[in-house]
Amino acid sequence: MARVIRVLILGGTAEAVALAEACAARAGIEAISSLAGRTRTPILPPGEVRTGGFGGAEGLAEFLAGRGIDRLIDATHPFAVQIGAHAKRACEATGVPRLRLLRPPWPQGPGDRWTEVADLAEAARRLPALGRSVFLTVGQRDLEAFAGLDLWFLVRTIEPPARLPLRRAQWLSGRGPFAVEAEVALLREHGIDVLVTKASGGAATYAKLVAARRLELPVLMVRRPPPPRGPVVDSVQAALAWLEHPA
Repeated sequence: MARVIRVLILGGTAEAVALAEACAARAGIEAISSLAGRTRTPILPPGEVRTGGFGGAEGLAEFLAGRGIDRLIDATHPFAVQIGAHAKRACEATGVPRLRLLRPPWPQGPGDRWTEVADLAEAARRLPALGRSVFLTVGQRDLEAFAGLDLWFLVRTIEPPARLPLRRAQWLSGRGPFAVEAEVALLREHGIDVLVTKASGGAATYAKLVAARRLELPVLMVRRPPPPRGPVVDSVQAALAWLEHPA
């Protein structure tokens, strides 16, 4: 009888859900999905799901050893730096092979008016020169970087932030996928003249960039941090191949 491969999926993304679904459809792979717990109403993958932190790299290493994990796939958000570093250290300590599933970044096309910046601090410094009404889509944990600016912000997050640290702002709830025409209407309704976002990639929120292109609006695009050193794939199919055909 073939041995079952037990994989821990560090999730919270659409790719992580799709990977868990693909694993559930295959004999010989048992997936455990881990969610950070930052969203109260996450999209739950099939199979076993755990929520909350591990207690750093050491706690994650204990989990890997205690549950007999054979493989770890980090399918977290492209900007989830800390958990990626913890996963690398934990896998090095336990000898568990690790893979980063990282969705491709959005491609910049003709008509896009993007300015790439290194981080949120640089985005905040450049923003006043680009517009006064800002569509801010960087996530609820990263609003503080823009707190000192005398601009108006339309802030969209999945769930309401604990507080809005901005002088003048309106909060809007939203979970992708979004339609292009609806995004165009939203930007026009609020008189938006600049968009600030992270280079997250993925289809769910790409419509805002198409809308900005149509309206010829500038976009401040925060670059991705580099992933921890190690193997990286950009598709669920490639991650499955790594599970089924070990190097």
